[in-house]
Amino acid sequence: MENFRAVDIIMKKRGNPLNPKGQELSKEEIEFLIHGYISGKIPEYQISAWLMAIYFNGMTFEETAFLTDIMLHSGLVMNHYGTNIPGLKGPFVDKHSTGGVGDKISLPLAPMVAACGIQIPMMSGRALGHTGGTLDKLESIQGYKAKLDTEHFQKLIANTGYAMTGQTKEVVPADRLLYALRDVTATVESIPLITSSILSKKVAEGSDALVFDVKFGSGAFMKTKNDAEILAQSLVKTAQAMGKKASALITNMESPLGKKIGNFLEIEETIECLQGKGPDDVMELTYALGAQMLQQGEKVLGKNISKDEALGKCKEAISSGKALQLFLQNVNEQGGNSEQLIAELGKRRSPFKKDLVAKEDGYISIDAFKIGLAGVYLGVGRNKTEDQVCPDAGFILHKTQGQRVKKGELIMEIFGKDKECLIPAEKLSIQSLTYTQEEPKKEALIYKEIN
Repeated sequence: MENFRAVDIIMKKRGNPLNPKGQELSKEEIEFLIHGYISGKIPEYQISAWLMAIYFNGMTFEETAFLTDIMLHSGLVMNHYGTNIPGLKGPFVDKHSTGGVGDKISLPLAPMVAACGIQIPMMSGRALGHTGGTLDKLESIQGYKAKLDTEHFQKLIANTGYAMTGQTKEVVPADRLLYALRDVTATVESIPLITSSILSKKVAEGSDALVFDVKFGSGAFMKTKNDAEILAQSLVKTAQAMGKKASALITNMESPLGKKIGNFLEIEETIECLQGKGPDDVMELTYALGAQMLQQGEKVLGKNISKDEALGKCKEAISSGKALQLFLQNVNEQGGNSEQLIAELGKRRSPFKKDLVAKEDGYISIDAFKIGLAGVYLGVGRNKTEDQVCPDAGFILHKTQGQRVKKGELIMEIFGKDKECLIPAEKLSIQSLTYTQEEPKKEALIYKEIN
C-alpha cells in the first residue's frame, strides 16, 4: 500500500481526454485513500478531488462494494451469531427508507415482521431537512431511550424480536467523515457514495438481508422514477455483492404518507396501523415491505415463501394483535411506559395551532416537499443536526391527495413549537395545495419491485 500515491489514484478515477470515464479502482487503492484520510495522512483537498471524480465518473458495483466494505470495517461491526444471548438466533433482516414526509413505516413494520418470527436489528436516524427521523418519533414517547450499547441492543432483539437504536461513534466512523466532506463539496447526490453510506451502516448492524424503500417525487431525495430506480439497483446489487440477500421497492413520495405528520402524531398513527385501522397508503406499504422482509428472511434459511403467503402472515400479525403487543413491549423495554402512551393518544397537541381551510372548490393535490419544509418551521424537522425538535408539533390532514373539497372545508390542522413559527409554516402549507376541477389521476404508491 505504501507504493500508492493519492494523486495517481485520483487521476485514474478522473480519466483523461483519451479515456474520459476513468478506470476502475482496486480494493487496495480505495483502502489506501480511506485509511489515509481517517489517519490524517491524506488531506481533505485530495479526498475532495477523488469524491468529485466519483461524482462525474461513477463506480462499478464491485468498486462500490469495495468502498462499502472498507467503510464498514472502519469501526464496530456487530455479529449477532457470535453471542451466548438466549433467543438471539436470526435470521436478521432490516429495512431502510431513503426518507420522506409522514414516513413512519419502520414503526409498525418492525413489530409486525418480528411477530412473524424474523429478528430485526434496526439502526435508524434523525430528522434532517424536510424528512422525518425515526428516532425523533420514538423519543417523543416519554422515557424512550434509543441510545443502546451493543449487548443491550442484542438482548432486546432476543426478547422482543426487534430493537431500535441510533448510530454510535464506533459505527462506521469513515462515513461520518466522508459525509461531512460530501456535504460541502457538492457530491452528496453521487449514487455510489449514497450506496456506500447507506449500506455500510446497515451491514454494520449485523443484518443477513436488507429491504430498501427507495422513494421518488417532490418529498423524496430522488425526484424522478429513473433516478430512484438507479439507486435501488445500486443498493440491491451492491448488497448482494457483499453476500447479503436484498430487494427494493420504488415508491411514490409526491404527497405525504398517511394523515398524521410529526413526531408524536406519527406514533399515534403507528398504533392505529397496528390495530389494523391505519390509512390505506401506510397499511399498503407496511404490508408490502413486510412481505419482502419475510421473503428475504426465508432465503437466508435456504427456503422460499410466496408473496401471497408472506402478505397473509403479515396481516395475521396485525389482526391477531401480536404486532401491537410487541410494539408496546418494546416501548417498555426501551424506557417508556406503554400505559401512559395509550392514555396520551389523541391528547398531546401543541397549544399553538392554525386551521387551514379550502380557499375554493375542487380536487386537491398536496406537495410533500412544501409540507416537509413547513414542518421544519413547526419543529418537526431540523435545518442543522444540533437543532431541537418539538415532539407535539405537526399536521393532521383531514383531506388527502386527490380528494374533493368545498370552499371553507377543513383541510389540515397545523401545530407549531411556538406562535411565531405558524406564520411561515401556514404560508408554505397554503402553497403546498393545488386545486383542480378535474379529478387528478391516481398514481400507484408502489411503482416497481427490484429483486
